[in-house]
Amino acid sequence: MKPSTQKHASALPSARKIKRACENELYRTVKRLGVYIPKEKLDIAEKLYVQKVFLNLMWIHENASNRRLLSDWWDENVSAEIAELWDVNREKLCAAFRDAFGG
Repeated sequence: MKPSTQKHASALPSARKIKRACENELYRTVKRLGVYIPKEKLDIAEKLYVQKVFLNLMWIHENASNRRLLSDWWDENVSAEIAELWDVNREKLCAAFRDAFGG
């Protein structure tokens, strides 16, 4: 990296920040779905989501400013398992996530 670009490069988020962001995104998604999701299933979905984020952290960090691309990633890599866990329609879940996330 050039010295001039290092100044503008942001550090990777902490594990706490990632966990809180995933928790907030799922909370907003559930609100937009308008269905009741038990706390246990929400916790399982949060752990799954956080795990997937950690597995793809570098790519997610590099594309942090592109919410559409991140929403596409979520649709492909996370939504199917959460839709099955929560027993909701995957397309509705993806639409609710995009609405909540801004992508």
